Amino acid sequence: MTTLPDFRLETYFSKWEFKARYHITASDAESLSLRELLAMATPQQREAFENMWLGYTETWGAPDLRETIASIYENQSAANILCFTGASEGIFAANTVLLDADSHAVVVTPNYQSHETLPATICSATGVPLDADDNWSLDIDRVAAAIRPNTRLVTINFPHNPTGAILERDRYFALIELCRRHGIYLLHDEIFNGLGPTGTEHLPFVADVYERGLSVNVMSKAYGLPGLRIGWIACQERELLSKMERLKHYLSICNSAPSERLAVIALENRQKILARNCRIVDENLPKWDAFFARHPALFDWYRPEGSCTAFPRYLGAEGVERFTRALVEEDGVLLLPSTIFQSELGPTSTDRFRLGFGRAGLDRGLAALDAHITRTRPRASGRSPSP
Repeated sequence: MTTLPDFRLETYFSKWEFKARYHITASDAESLSLRELLAMATPQQREAFENMWLGYTETWGAPDLRETIASIYENQSAANILCFTGASEGIFAANTVLLDADSHAVVVTPNYQSHETLPATICSATGVPLDADDNWSLDIDRVAAAIRPNTRLVTINFPHNPTGAILERDRYFALIELCRRHGIYLLHDEIFNGLGPTGTEHLPFVADVYERGLSVNVMSKAYGLPGLRIGWIACQERELLSKMERLKHYLSICNSAPSERLAVIALENRQKILARNCRIVDENLPKWDAFFARHPALFDWYRPEGSCTAFPRYLGAEGVERFTRALVEEDGVLLLPSTIFQSELGPTSTDRFRLGFGRAGLDRGLAALDAHITRTRPRASGRSPSP
């Protein structure tokens, strides 16, 4: 079995996520407590949760969970849903089942690393960069130029991690038509669908609009419930789902029974939870606007269209790596430098960082960030600090 390379983001988080005092780079919405989630349950759901049998569950996912997930989509049934332990397991299963050594894959860059590493480990892969000068959009002509006779999979992610960009609808449907014309599967990482500032217009789920579309989703990001470890893929091609289900026998086998019960409660209260999380985004995003307005010489700010992350440029002379390292080591403020999102398939930004605005408590982190800049700015500009 091929050894996978180090997962840069997860390794970085393993070191800092629970040590840093101010985690202002998170890509998930503010989590609910168990008490808060159970308060949304019906009496019957609460009783079922408290009296559940803690045995194995169905590999596909509990039938009522799959029915509830299917209700999110326009054209899906429970038979089109396969549950996983988080989105990462689903991404692994999809790439492993769809690709072999004779295949070719196309992925957008920058990306969540597994979207690139997994296909590149299995077969030949081509990266197509999002254009920072075009609001981080995707040039469909460049995707078309990357397609080969053996291209089997194209992978996208909108709202995009880390930029927060959302692909224009005309380009989205042009990409779907391109994949349809060539018989290519389109895996769309849709984990931020539903999350963003008020008025955000999200793209249709790919499983609803393309017969070879794979919709990857999870309870972790837009719903703010990563502790449940419940993800899924929706797809119209049931034989493909069946192959992934058989691979799952080698992975998690099944999901956690308590998590399945809690996921049903959350998804039946989907609109309430998403509205609450989007309100947090609405409260936090202007705070980042104000922060960057205070420091125009240090940062180039792009206001994201969706999700709860953005990818601004750092203009300081010492570079983003030194800036983010000093920030977390000296003041406990965690940001992700763009080297975390570097690609082996082509050049990516080296002067940006990912920030987050989906969690509560941002004020404290911003105050610490401001204080760090005030204290170190002479050093950052190449001058010695005043005595």
